Amino acid sequence: MLYAVIPAGGSGTRLWPLSRAGHPKFLHPLTGSSASLLQATVERLASLTTAERTLVVTGAAHVTAVARQLTGLPEENILVEPSPRDSCAAIALAAAVIALRDPDAVMGSFAADHLIGDPQRWAEVVREAMRGAEKGLLMTVGITPTRPETGYGYLECGKLLGDGALRMVAEFKEKPAADVAEAYVRSGRHLWNASMFVWRVDVFLAELARQQPALHSGVTAIAAAWGTPEQDDVLGAVWPTLPKISVDYAVMEGAATAGRVATVPGDFGWNDVGDFHTLGDVLPADSARNVVLGGAKPGVLLRDSTGLVVVPHSGRLVAAIGVHDLIVVDTPDAVLVCPRDRAQDVKAVVDELKERGEEGYV
Repeated sequence: MLYAVIPAGGSGTRLWPLSRAGHPKFLHPLTGSSASLLQATVERLASLTTAERTLVVTGAAHVTAVARQLTGLPEENILVEPSPRDSCAAIALAAAVIALRDPDAVMGSFAADHLIGDPQRWAEVVREAMRGAEKGLLMTVGITPTRPETGYGYLECGKLLGDGALRMVAEFKEKPAADVAEAYVRSGRHLWNASMFVWRVDVFLAELARQQPALHSGVTAIAAAWGTPEQDDVLGAVWPTLPKISVDYAVMEGAATAGRVATVPGDFGWNDVGDFHTLGDVLPADSARNVVLGGAKPGVLLRDSTGLVVVPHSGRLVAAIGVHDLIVVDTPDAVLVCPRDRAQDVKAVVDELKERGEEGYV
Protein backbone atom coordinates (compact mmCIF):
# COMPACT_ATOMS: atom_id res chain seq x y z
CA MET A 1 0.00 0.00 0.00
CA LEU A 2 1.13 3.51 -0.84
CA TYR A 3 2.54 5.94 1.68
CA ALA A 4 1.19 9.36 0.69
CA VAL A 5 3.07 12.57 1.42
CA ILE A 6 1.38 15.95 1.03
CA PRO A 7 3.72 18.96 0.99
CA ALA A 8 1.57 21.82 2.29
CA GLY A 9 3.56 25.02 1.97
CA GLY A 10 3.66 28.30 0.09
CA SER A 11 1.34 31.27 0.42
CA GLY A 12 -0.41 31.32 -2.97
CA THR A 13 0.50 34.94 -3.70
CA ARG A 14 -1.47 35.03 -6.97
CA LEU A 15 -4.62 34.35 -4.94
CA TRP A 16 -4.10 37.39 -2.71
CA PRO A 17 -5.90 38.87 -0.79
CA LEU A 18 -7.85 35.66 -0.14
CA SER A 19 -4.69 33.58 0.32
CA ARG A 20 -2.27 34.97 2.91
CA ALA A 21 0.96 33.76 4.49
CA GLY A 22 -0.92 32.82 7.65
CA HIS A 23 -3.83 31.19 5.83
CA PRO A 24 -2.59 29.99 2.39
CA LYS A 25 -4.67 28.66 -0.45
CA PHE A 26 -4.54 24.98 0.49
CA LEU A 27 -6.56 25.78 3.63
CA HIS A 28 -9.36 27.44 1.62
CA PRO A 29 -12.43 25.74 0.09
CA LEU A 30 -11.69 26.40 -3.58
CA THR A 31 -13.07 23.07 -4.78
CA GLY A 32 -16.68 24.08 -5.38
CA SER A 33 -17.60 22.30 -2.14
CA SER A 34 -17.06 22.95 1.57
CA ALA A 35 -13.81 20.94 1.55
CA SER A 36 -10.53 22.84 1.49
CA LEU A 37 -7.95 21.94 -1.16
CA LEU A 38 -5.99 20.08 1.55
CA GLN A 39 -9.03 18.12 2.71
CA ALA A 40 -9.92 17.26 -0.89
CA THR A 41 -6.38 15.94 -1.42
CA VAL A 42 -6.64 13.64 1.60
CA GLU A 43 -10.12 12.46 0.54
CA ARG A 44 -8.81 11.68 -2.96
CA LEU A 45 -6.02 9.55 -1.48
CA ALA A 46 -8.45 7.40 0.52
CA SER A 47 -8.74 4.90 -2.35
CA LEU A 48 -4.95 4.42 -2.41
CA THR A 49 -3.90 4.48 1.23
CA THR A 50 -4.99 4.95 4.84
CA ALA A 51 -4.79 7.82 7.32
CA GLU A 52 -2.00 5.97 9.12
CA ARG A 53 0.08 6.04 5.92
CA THR A 54 -0.70 9.65 4.99
CA LEU A 55 1.80 12.32 6.03
CA VAL A 56 1.58 16.10 5.70
CA VAL A 57 4.68 18.30 5.72
CA THR A 58 3.83 21.88 6.67
CA GLY A 59 5.22 24.97 8.34
CA ALA A 60 4.99 25.84 12.02
CA ALA A 61 2.55 28.67 11.24
CA HIS A 62 0.05 26.26 9.65
CA VAL A 63 0.29 23.13 11.78
CA THR A 64 -2.66 24.02 14.03
CA ALA A 65 -4.95 24.75 11.07
CA VAL A 66 -3.81 21.57 9.28
CA ALA A 67 -4.50 19.45 12.37
CA ARG A 68 -7.91 21.09 12.79
CA GLN A 69 -8.85 20.30 9.19
CA LEU A 70 -7.45 16.73 9.23
CA THR A 71 -8.79 15.32 12.48
CA GLY A 72 -8.55 11.75 11.16
CA LEU A 73 -4.78 11.97 10.68
CA PRO A 74 -2.49 10.72 13.47
CA GLU A 75 -0.75 13.63 15.17
CA GLU A 76 2.67 12.16 14.47
CA ASN A 77 1.91 12.16 10.73
CA ILE A 78 2.03 15.96 10.58
CA LEU A 79 5.70 16.79 10.05
CA VAL A 80 6.58 20.38 10.91
CA GLU A 81 9.38 22.17 9.07
CA PRO A 82 10.80 25.11 11.06
CA SER A 83 11.28 27.27 7.95
CA PRO A 84 10.67 26.93 4.20
CA ARG A 85 13.54 25.08 2.47
CA ASP A 86 11.66 24.38 -0.79
CA SER A 87 10.21 21.05 -1.86
CA CYS A 88 13.26 18.77 -1.79
CA ALA A 89 13.93 19.14 1.94
CA ALA A 90 10.25 18.64 2.80
CA ILE A 91 9.80 15.58 0.59
CA ALA A 92 13.17 14.09 1.58
CA LEU A 93 12.38 14.42 5.29
CA ALA A 94 9.12 12.55 4.77
CA ALA A 95 10.90 9.86 2.75
CA ALA A 96 13.52 9.40 5.48
CA VAL A 97 10.86 9.14 8.21
CA ILE A 98 8.88 6.61 6.13
CA ALA A 99 12.04 4.58 5.45
CA LEU A 100 12.52 4.10 9.20
CA ARG A 101 8.97 2.72 9.46
CA ASP A 102 9.06 0.64 6.29
CA PRO A 103 12.34 0.44 4.30
CA ASP A 104 10.59 -1.12 1.27
CA ALA A 105 7.77 1.42 1.13
CA VAL A 106 6.45 2.97 -2.06
CA MET A 107 5.78 6.65 -1.49
CA GLY A 108 3.81 9.21 -3.48
CA SER A 109 4.13 12.99 -3.17
CA PHE A 110 1.06 15.07 -4.06
CA ALA A 111 0.71 18.82 -3.56
CA ALA A 112 -1.95 20.07 -1.16
CA ASP A 113 -3.32 22.71 -3.51
CA HIS A 114 -4.28 20.95 -6.77
CA LEU A 115 -7.74 20.31 -8.15
CA ILE A 116 -8.54 16.97 -9.80
CA GLY A 117 -11.70 16.74 -11.89
CA ASP A 118 -11.80 12.91 -12.15
CA PRO A 119 -10.42 11.40 -8.91
CA GLN A 120 -11.11 7.81 -10.03
CA ARG A 121 -9.07 8.19 -13.22
CA TRP A 122 -6.35 9.97 -11.24
CA ALA A 123 -6.14 7.00 -8.84
CA GLU A 124 -5.79 4.60 -11.80
CA VAL A 125 -2.86 6.65 -13.13
CA VAL A 126 -1.19 6.69 -9.71
CA ARG A 127 -1.54 2.89 -9.52
CA GLU A 128 0.25 2.65 -12.88
CA ALA A 129 2.99 4.86 -11.47
CA MET A 130 3.25 2.59 -8.42
CA ARG A 131 3.93 -0.37 -10.71
CA GLY A 132 6.79 1.56 -12.27
CA ALA A 133 8.10 2.53 -8.84
CA GLU A 134 8.14 -1.10 -7.73
CA LYS A 135 10.56 -1.76 -10.62
CA GLY A 136 12.98 0.78 -9.17
CA LEU A 137 12.07 3.77 -11.34
CA LEU A 138 11.52 7.29 -10.06
CA MET A 139 8.04 7.98 -11.40
CA THR A 140 6.29 11.23 -12.19
CA VAL A 141 2.71 11.71 -13.29
CA GLY A 142 2.67 13.76 -16.50
CA ILE A 143 -0.40 15.70 -17.56
CA THR A 144 -1.51 15.44 -21.19
CA PRO A 145 -1.45 19.09 -22.38
CA THR A 146 -4.75 20.65 -23.44
CA ARG A 147 -3.17 23.90 -24.67
CA PRO A 148 0.28 25.49 -25.18
CA GLU A 149 0.67 26.64 -21.58
CA THR A 150 3.66 28.86 -20.72
CA GLY A 151 3.10 28.72 -16.96
CA TYR A 152 4.04 25.03 -16.51
CA GLY A 153 7.22 23.04 -16.84
CA TYR A 154 7.23 20.11 -19.27
CA LEU A 155 8.51 16.54 -19.45
CA GLU A 156 10.01 15.34 -22.72
CA CYS A 157 9.09 11.68 -23.12
CA GLY A 158 11.34 8.99 -24.49
CA LYS A 159 10.69 5.34 -25.30
CA LEU A 160 7.71 3.30 -24.15
CA LEU A 161 8.39 0.70 -21.47
CA GLY A 162 6.80 -2.65 -22.37
CA ASP A 163 3.22 -2.66 -23.55
CA GLY A 164 1.83 -0.36 -20.84
CA ALA A 165 1.50 3.40 -20.51
CA LEU A 166 4.89 3.98 -18.89
CA ARG A 167 7.38 6.09 -20.83
CA MET A 168 10.91 7.10 -19.98
CA VAL A 169 11.50 10.80 -19.28
CA ALA A 170 14.29 12.07 -21.51
CA GLU A 171 14.46 15.56 -20.02
CA PHE A 172 12.73 18.06 -17.74
CA LYS A 173 11.97 21.33 -19.54
CA GLU A 174 11.64 24.80 -18.00
CA LYS A 175 8.54 26.95 -18.44
CA PRO A 176 8.72 27.78 -22.17
CA ALA A 177 8.00 30.80 -24.32
CA ALA A 178 4.70 30.71 -26.20
CA ASP A 179 6.14 29.49 -29.52
CA VAL A 180 8.13 26.76 -27.76
CA ALA A 181 5.03 25.67 -25.83
CA GLU A 182 3.12 25.38 -29.12
CA ALA A 183 5.90 23.21 -30.55
CA TYR A 184 5.82 21.00 -27.44
CA VAL A 185 2.09 20.38 -27.79
CA ARG A 186 2.40 19.65 -31.53
CA SER A 187 5.24 17.18 -30.94
CA GLY A 188 3.10 14.80 -28.89
CA ARG A 189 6.22 13.97 -26.84
CA HIS A 190 5.76 16.52 -24.08
CA LEU A 191 3.64 16.44 -20.94
CA TRP A 192 3.02 19.06 -18.28
CA ASN A 193 5.07 18.51 -15.14
CA ALA A 194 2.59 18.56 -12.25
CA SER A 195 5.23 17.62 -9.65
CA MET A 196 3.40 14.44 -8.64
CA PHE A 197 6.00 11.80 -7.80
CA VAL A 198 5.91 8.08 -6.92
CA TRP A 199 8.97 6.02 -5.93
CA ARG A 200 10.39 3.48 -3.53
CA VAL A 201 11.84 5.40 -0.62
CA ASP A 202 15.10 3.46 -0.77
CA VAL A 203 15.54 4.30 -4.47
CA PHE A 204 14.78 7.99 -3.93
CA LEU A 205 17.09 8.30 -0.91
CA ALA A 206 19.91 6.58 -2.83
CA GLU A 207 19.48 9.05 -5.69
CA LEU A 208 19.36 11.93 -3.20
CA ALA A 209 22.64 10.71 -1.68
CA ARG A 210 24.21 10.54 -5.15
CA GLN A 211 23.20 14.04 -6.22
CA GLN A 212 22.69 15.94 -2.95
CA PRO A 213 24.86 14.30 -0.30
CA ALA A 214 24.61 17.20 2.17
CA LEU A 215 20.82 17.22 2.00
CA HIS A 216 20.72 13.44 2.32
CA SER A 217 22.92 13.35 5.40
CA GLY A 218 20.92 16.18 6.98
CA VAL A 219 17.47 14.62 6.59
CA THR A 220 18.86 11.22 7.62
CA ALA A 221 20.12 12.74 10.88
CA ILE A 222 16.81 14.49 11.49
CA ALA A 223 14.80 11.34 10.77
CA ALA A 224 16.97 9.30 13.12
CA ALA A 225 15.98 11.66 15.96
CA TRP A 226 12.32 11.87 14.92
CA GLY A 227 9.97 10.99 17.75
CA THR A 228 12.76 11.06 20.36
CA PRO A 229 13.49 13.71 23.02
CA GLU A 230 16.30 14.98 20.76
CA GLN A 231 14.00 15.69 17.79
CA ASP A 232 13.60 19.44 18.29
CA ASP A 233 17.29 20.04 19.00
CA VAL A 234 18.45 18.09 15.95
CA LEU A 235 15.78 19.62 13.74
CA GLY A 236 16.65 23.13 14.89
CA ALA A 237 20.36 22.59 14.33
CA VAL A 238 20.28 20.76 11.00
CA TRP A 239 17.25 22.11 9.14
CA PRO A 240 18.62 25.64 8.48
CA THR A 241 21.75 24.10 6.91
CA LEU A 242 19.83 22.14 4.25
CA PRO A 243 20.03 23.40 0.65
CA LYS A 244 16.99 25.39 -0.42
CA ILE A 245 16.10 23.71 -3.72
CA SER A 246 13.15 22.04 -5.42
CA VAL A 247 13.05 18.29 -5.82
CA ASP A 248 12.85 18.75 -9.60
CA TYR A 249 16.20 20.54 -9.73
CA ALA A 250 17.84 18.60 -6.90
CA VAL A 251 17.02 15.05 -7.96
CA MET A 252 14.64 14.50 -10.85
CA GLU A 253 16.48 16.36 -13.62
CA GLY A 254 19.75 14.55 -12.94
CA ALA A 255 17.99 11.23 -12.50
CA ALA A 256 16.26 11.67 -15.87
CA THR A 257 19.62 12.30 -17.52
CA ALA A 258 20.83 9.05 -15.94
CA GLY A 259 17.81 7.13 -17.34
CA ARG A 260 16.13 6.58 -13.98
CA VAL A 261 12.88 8.55 -14.41
CA ALA A 262 9.68 7.43 -16.12
CA THR A 263 6.19 8.89 -16.39
CA VAL A 264 2.57 7.90 -16.80
CA PRO A 265 0.50 10.30 -18.92
CA GLY A 266 -2.71 11.37 -17.24
CA ASP A 267 -5.84 13.19 -18.33
CA PHE A 268 -8.05 13.63 -15.28
CA GLY A 269 -8.95 17.32 -15.13
CA TRP A 270 -5.83 18.52 -13.31
CA ASN A 271 -5.50 22.15 -12.32
CA ASP A 272 -3.05 23.81 -9.96
CA VAL A 273 -5.40 26.76 -9.19
CA GLY A 274 -2.57 29.21 -9.73
CA ASP A 275 -4.67 32.39 -9.92
CA PHE A 276 -8.24 33.71 -9.89
CA HIS A 277 -8.61 33.50 -13.67
CA THR A 278 -7.86 29.77 -13.48
CA LEU A 279 -10.27 29.42 -10.59
CA GLY A 280 -12.95 31.00 -12.75
CA ASP A 281 -12.30 28.42 -15.45
CA VAL A 282 -12.73 25.39 -13.19
CA LEU A 283 -15.63 26.36 -10.91
CA PRO A 284 -19.30 26.33 -12.00
CA ALA A 285 -20.42 29.53 -13.73
CA ASP A 286 -23.87 31.04 -14.30
CA SER A 287 -25.38 31.68 -17.74
CA ALA A 288 -23.37 34.93 -18.03
CA ARG A 289 -20.09 33.10 -17.27
CA ASN A 290 -19.89 34.71 -13.82
CA VAL A 291 -18.31 32.65 -11.05
CA VAL A 292 -19.02 33.42 -7.40
CA LEU A 293 -16.81 31.54 -4.95
CA GLY A 294 -19.10 29.53 -2.70
CA GLY A 295 -21.94 29.57 -5.22
CA ALA A 296 -24.78 32.07 -5.55
CA LYS A 297 -24.90 34.29 -2.48
CA PRO A 298 -27.38 36.96 -1.36
CA GLY A 299 -24.40 39.28 -0.73
CA VAL A 300 -23.51 39.43 -4.46
CA LEU A 301 -25.53 41.49 -6.94
CA LEU A 302 -24.49 41.38 -10.61
CA ARG A 303 -26.26 43.32 -13.35
CA ASP A 304 -25.37 43.33 -17.08
CA SER A 305 -21.98 41.82 -16.23
CA THR A 306 -20.25 38.83 -17.76
CA GLY A 307 -17.17 36.70 -17.13
CA LEU A 308 -16.61 37.91 -13.57
CA VAL A 309 -14.84 36.01 -10.81
CA VAL A 310 -16.23 37.29 -7.51
CA VAL A 311 -14.83 36.28 -4.12
CA PRO A 312 -17.09 37.71 -1.38
CA HIS A 313 -15.18 37.21 1.85
CA SER A 314 -15.99 40.20 4.03
CA GLY A 315 -19.72 39.99 4.74
CA ARG A 316 -20.33 43.18 2.75
CA LEU A 317 -22.55 43.40 -0.31
CA VAL A 318 -20.56 43.17 -3.56
CA ALA A 319 -22.40 44.78 -6.50
CA ALA A 320 -21.24 45.10 -10.11
CA ILE A 321 -22.99 46.78 -13.05
CA GLY A 322 -21.98 46.65 -16.70
CA VAL A 323 -18.49 45.24 -16.25
CA HIS A 324 -16.91 42.27 -17.94
CA ASP A 325 -14.05 39.79 -17.45
CA LEU A 326 -12.96 41.18 -14.08
CA ILE A 327 -11.75 39.66 -10.83
CA VAL A 328 -13.30 41.14 -7.68
CA VAL A 329 -12.00 39.89 -4.33
CA ASP A 330 -13.45 41.46 -1.19
CA THR A 331 -11.88 40.61 2.18
CA PRO A 332 -12.21 42.43 5.52
CA ASP A 333 -8.98 44.42 5.11
CA ALA A 334 -8.25 44.46 1.35
CA VAL A 335 -10.11 44.64 -1.98
CA LEU A 336 -8.66 43.50 -5.30
CA VAL A 337 -10.07 44.46 -8.70
CA CYS A 338 -8.26 43.53 -11.91
CA PRO A 339 -8.95 42.22 -15.43
CA ARG A 340 -8.94 38.44 -15.67
CA ASP A 341 -6.11 38.53 -18.20
CA ARG A 342 -3.92 40.29 -15.59
CA ALA A 343 -4.48 37.63 -12.89
CA GLN A 344 -0.82 36.57 -12.91
CA ASP A 345 0.19 40.14 -11.98
CA VAL A 346 -1.41 39.88 -8.54
CA LYS A 347 1.90 38.52 -7.25
CA ALA A 348 3.50 41.87 -8.08
CA VAL A 349 1.10 43.58 -5.66
CA VAL A 350 2.19 41.23 -2.89
CA ASP A 351 5.84 41.86 -3.72
CA GLU A 352 5.28 45.63 -3.55
CA LEU A 353 3.48 45.38 -0.23
CA LYS A 354 6.45 43.47 1.16
CA GLU A 355 8.87 46.10 -0.18
CA ARG A 356 6.79 48.83 1.50
CA GLY A 357 6.90 46.94 4.79
CA GLU A 358 3.13 46.38 4.87
CA GLU A 359 3.48 42.76 5.90
CA GLY A 360 0.14 42.86 7.69
CA TYR A 361 -1.62 42.65 4.35
CA VAL A 362 0.28 39.61 3.08
